[in-house]
Amino acid sequence: MKTVTIKDVARKAGVSPSTVSQYVNKRYHYMGEKTKKKVAEAIEELGFHPNTVARSLKQKKTLTIGVIISNILHRYSTVVSRSIEDYCYNYEYHTIICNADDDPEKEQKYVEMLLAKQIDGLIVVPTNHNRELYQSLKDRNIPVVFLDRYIEGLEIPTVVVDNLKITEQAINHWIEAGHSRISLITAPLKVSTRIERVEGYKQALRRAELPIEDAYLHHVKMKDVQDVCRQMLELEQPPTAILAASDLVLVELVKFIKQEHIQVPDELALMVFDEVHLAELHEPPITTINQPFYEMGQKAASLLMDMIDHKPVEDKKYEFEATINIRESSETKLLNKGVL
Repeated sequence: MKTVTIKDVARKAGVSPSTVSQYVNKRYHYMGEKTKKKVAEAIEELGFHPNTVARSLKQKKTLTIGVIISNILHRYSTVVSRSIEDYCYNYEYHTIICNADDDPEKEQKYVEMLLAKQIDGLIVVPTNHNRELYQSLKDRNIPVVFLDRYIEGLEIPTVVVDNLKITEQAINHWIEAGHSRISLITAPLKVSTRIERVEGYKQALRRAELPIEDAYLHHVKMKDVQDVCRQMLELEQPPTAILAASDLVLVELVKFIKQEHIQVPDELALMVFDEVHLAELHEPPITTINQPFYEMGQKAASLLMDMIDHKPVEDKKYEFEATINIRESSETKLLNKGVL
């Protein structure tokens, strides 16, 4: 079959080839409705499909971006990946999504692979490593946007939540309810999000003139979460409230609570970062800290597209506000003792 060209569509629609090209590239803001309709009908009737390879060569772009996610098991990874893909789809861009597993070496290999594919830009949830790699990309004017985390000292546009502020608000919620023995469990403190959450936790306790107890503050691998819960259970004064700093921490925590038959919230108040299905389905439903991941993904994609199009983008943090969705799991008043 003969390949249908822009000239064929133009001839069929009774317009110039440049008009068809403008339509195909969605630059029809000043095109009349009648003209748009004629071009659309001609494209449909002839079965015309734009030559993306030719467009890429002409625009000197591959119309592809790379997205490197830290851990695909987290709910936020799914949401931001979908958000970025949605945004890019509207601009006829393709996305290649890679899962780095919070491994700096794997992250570096994915960056190198994506560059070999000549992608037009990168959105990365970075480990706190590979500083020199990202600095070299910046020096070579390769568009890069960080998402969810930042690397101190690197001037790269970064879309984040104010983790310190929202964590302090969450801990204050419990302090105002009378809790003084509050625990925070996070993964190892290798990235900015976890470090900021710990600082927000400490700041809330300091301002309330409550002691910061090492026995209540843990940053461990997921396989060790239940062990630290067991250690806290054996304390003379176990915590009365726990903030799980991620959905994966919550899964391990809920397993332990069920094994030990701990009553939530009467014996232990719970809260978790991120709105996860487990939180709503748990009995009682668990209070969550909600981060606007879809909006953050859209913002990161928007910034990257602007950089690819050589529009000015500031090398700064673009901060979003998180909110607390109060549910029954955290709603206990002053407790004289806790089981955990």
